[in-house]
Amino acid sequence: ERRRGMPVLGATTLLVPHYVDEEEVSEIAKFIASLDDEIPYSLLVFHPDFKMRDIPVTPERQVWRCYRSAKRHLKNVYVGNLQLLLMRPNQTA
Repeated sequence: ERRRGMPVLGATTLLVPHYVDEEEVSEIAKFIASLDDEIPYSLLVFHPDFKMRDIPVTPERQVWRCYRSAKRHLKNVYVGNLQLLLMRPNQTA
């Protein structure tokens, strides 16, 4: 039996610096909103690992710009891996 109130569909974007920016996130969010503006959308802070160790952690400024871009279109936007921002000097949004 399906739990009530649980979303059937969710979407996630990994915020890789130099690959994903707020314009792309906005376009993704618009598409998701065209299906249902209540679909949960998670934006994940990138952590350098494996073959992408040369790319830095997502800058804090980029995280919050992407968040604001997505919130223009969707009701349920979340940011994950925020602890990674605490491992480096703070940057203003």
